[in-house]
Amino acid sequence: MGKLDDKVALITGGARGQGRSHAVTLSAEGADIVLCDIAEPIGSVPYPLSSEDDLAETVKLVEETGRRCVAVKADVRSRSEMDAVAARAIAEFGRIDILLANAGIASGASIAEMDEQMWQDMIDVNLSGVFHSFRAVVPHMIERRSGRIVATSSIVGRMGAANSGHYVAAKWGVVGLVKSLAQELVPHGITVNAVLPAGVRTDMIMNPAMYAAMVPDIENPTLEDVEAMFAAGPPNGDLIVPQEVSETILLLVSEHGRHFNGEAITISGGMSAGTT
Repeated sequence: MGKLDDKVALITGGARGQGRSHAVTLSAEGADIVLCDIAEPIGSVPYPLSSEDDLAETVKLVEETGRRCVAVKADVRSRSEMDAVAARAIAEFGRIDILLANAGIASGASIAEMDEQMWQDMIDVNLSGVFHSFRAVVPHMIERRSGRIVATSSIVGRMGAANSGHYVAAKWGVVGLVKSLAQELVPHGITVNAVLPAGVRTDMIMNPAMYAAMVPDIENPTLEDVEAMFAAGPPNGDLIVPQEVSETILLLVSEHGRHFNGEAITISGGMSAGTT
């Protein structure tokens, strides 16, 4: 028996990276999965976003665990599209037990030089996208008086970061949104938490544009330069693998996680030692 037998999980940003890892981890514990992802470019994002082929690959990996998986091409920036994803999940499986509001993007610029579109894309995806996901699923969970919700923030949701003010603002906002929703849903038996990882080894970080943002003092930095930067920090400060985040989420959405509510759980290799 698995920890999530016959549960239904809706995961945004599920085509690859952390979302894919979460989908496979939860399905291996008995959950059926509904995935959504934009699966197309966003102009201000300096690296390739996921594709429909990526979505199909995640479906394949979930089905290999013996569970069902439905994939929907949808943009978390759109309230109506997220409502449609939730409706599809309920139509296919009858309910939604778990929501992982995981979709996110990254880009880099100083506040003094950042253009309006880069700011707006970040807020629309990384903050409003979480709100739209909550708004699509929460009424259903209230009706059922049951549910587990986890949103992906970041260690920078507790600190500042140069050349990432828009990203930082969105991730701080996610923590505030989670804590507020957790209070609202206490009477309904629904838990709401956030995970705040440091750098995770996914396509969002593993690309030349983000290497340059993270190591601005080196011309044309490589992955090795980024890893050296992390290695110079605290022990165990290297890039996190997605499975580490997935295992934390599995705890939060399982029965063993019922007493976690309104939490902002950091996975930072020591970075959080310098935050409150």
